[in-house]
Amino acid sequence: MKQLITIYLVLFIGTSIFAQNGIQFMEKSWTEILQKAKAENKIVFVDAYTAWCGPCKAMAKKVFTQKKVGDFFNAQFVNAKIDMEKGDGPKLAREYNVRAYPTFLFVDGDGKIIHRSIGYHNSDQLLELGSAASNPMKQLASLDAMYAKGERNSDFLYKYALVKSETMDGSHEAIAEEYLATQSNWKSDKNLEFIYKLTDDATSKMFQYLAANKEVFIEKFGNRAISGKIQNLVQAALYAKDGDVLANAEKIFPAVYPERAEEMISSFKMLHYLGAGDDEMYAKSSIQHYKKFDAQAWDELNEVAWNFYENVEEKKYLKKGVKFAKKSIKMSNQYYNNDTLAALYYKLGKKGKALSAANKAIYLAKEEGEDDTETQKLLEKIKKM
Repeated sequence: MKQLITIYLVLFIGTSIFAQNGIQFMEKSWTEILQKAKAENKIVFVDAYTAWCGPCKAMAKKVFTQKKVGDFFNAQFVNAKIDMEKGDGPKLAREYNVRAYPTFLFVDGDGKIIHRSIGYHNSDQLLELGSAASNPMKQLASLDAMYAKGERNSDFLYKYALVKSETMDGSHEAIAEEYLATQSNWKSDKNLEFIYKLTDDATSKMFQYLAANKEVFIEKFGNRAISGKIQNLVQAALYAKDGDVLANAEKIFPAVYPERAEEMISSFKMLHYLGAGDDEMYAKSSIQHYKKFDAQAWDELNEVAWNFYENVEEKKYLKKGVKFAKKSIKMSNQYYNNDTLAALYYKLGKKGKALSAANKAIYLAKEEGEDDTETQKLLEKIKKM
């Protein structure tokens, strides 16, 4: 028993020492936390988290526990870790407009926000954030006041836009554009990095510049990073909550694909109507698209023809689907497009043509080593017509 107690004490003491190496969070009510901050003339650092937030858990495990982080934050701040869905959390989330997790708030003893940031920070990034929050010349509240008083120096605007971007509320965009308006060379390393980091809206001037000068950014940041950023921002803008998707496409594609904008908009309409389950508009937009633009490959047309088979009921449109399948076969005679043609003829009630296309598909499947199980099932249905 004595040995067990000794082991327990060692584990307990060891755990306590380890916990003290990191940030020491005050477990009190919000009112008591503010009172302590005011009495000690300190800023409150708030880790606004939720129990289900993955990055929040990662920070609690990997970052807050580090000695260098604890040494700095314990000396500089009164630290509070608050679940935004429990206790004081929901009220604070409303008061401080917390909508993403983790959010880091720096609040004075009167409850006024003086700095904030969002998202996972490694230890160095968190220390940099804490240092900025401790410096009156770098605090968001101070920068806001300077801007409100008319400060427009280019160095100030540069710094202010970067700090504002940390809030992730979109307020940095106008300031960033003000800064860039002071610059004669947007392609300097400093400005390319600024634009790359702060561009988060596919309808912004910065995004238009990034898209128009894509090769310059690719050379500096790599194709994967730039292509991924453009794709993600376009996707987000197209499906913005308050916007009309098709109207958004009309604005966004000319900026991203100026040489192919009309074709991209037309193609997007097809996909939009298909996803929305508007079968008639999908059929109409597909027919209109391929009247104006050529298919790039046989499988592109085959996919459209198959979508007609699966989703369209009107015979006049199904006949157009047959034309798409035939054109696909003309481009490349494959098992799959012959199977699609057979399915369309079956749906149209054309038994003879359906049998012929199905048998041809089965023959090609054996030649190409494809699995023809579904076509065999279709053939049995055709025979029973």
